[in-house]
Amino acid sequence: MTISRPAMPDTAAATPAPVRPRTKPAEVRLDELMAAAERLFLDKGVEATTVSDITTLAGVAKGTFYHYFPSKHEMLAALAARYTERFLASLEAAVALCMPHDWEGRLRAWVQANVATYLDTWRLHDIVYTHQRRSIGIDPVDNPDKNAILVQLGAILAGGAAAGAWPLPQPRLAALMIYSAVHGVTDDAIAAQLQDSSAFAADVADACLRMLGR
Repeated sequence: MTISRPAMPDTAAATPAPVRPRTKPAEVRLDELMAAAERLFLDKGVEATTVSDITTLAGVAKGTFYHYFPSKHEMLAALAARYTERFLASLEAAVALCMPHDWEGRLRAWVQANVATYLDTWRLHDIVYTHQRRSIGIDPVDNPDKNAILVQLGAILAGGAAAGAWPLPQPRLAALMIYSAVHGVTDDAIAAQLQDSSAFAADVADACLRMLGR
C-alpha cells in the first residue's frame, strides 16, 4: 500500500515576509507628539488640552509623552523653538531668491515674507509665545526668539550699509525699529482680518525702506 504524504512547502522558494520595525524612530514619535499638541492647542486652547488628549491623538502611551516632556510647559517651549526655526527658515528662503548684492531687494523680501508668514501663523504664534512667557516667566528683554530674528535682519542691514545701500549709524536701533514696525502693523492687519496680504506686505516693505532713506 502506498502512503501519500502531504506536499512539503518549498522553503528555498518561499519569500520571507518583510520585517517591520516594532517601534517608530524617536524623532518620528516626537514629531507626532508635537503635531498632535499643536493641533489640539489651536482647536481647544492650551488650558483645555490635557496630556491624555495629546497622547490619544498621537497614538502613544502617556509614558512616551513624559519621556520627552516633564509637562505641557516644556512642550510649549519646544513648540515655540520649532515655530521660530520655521519662521526664520521661511524668511531665509525668501531672501535667498535675491541676488547676493541686491540689498534693497533682500530687505524687501525679508519684510514681505515676515508679514506673510506672521499673517499665516499668528494663532500658533500667540499660543506658544503668550502661554510660554506667562507660565515660565521669560524676560521680554532677554528673548532668544526675538533676538534670533533681529540677528537675521541685522545681517541684511549691515550688509547693505557696508555696500553703501543706506546709512546705518545705529544698526541695532534700525533693526529694532523695523522689527517692531513690521510686527506692529501686521498685528493691526490681523485685527482687521486682512484677506490678501501681498499688496499690504509690499507697502510695509516700502515704508521700511523709506525709514532707511531709500
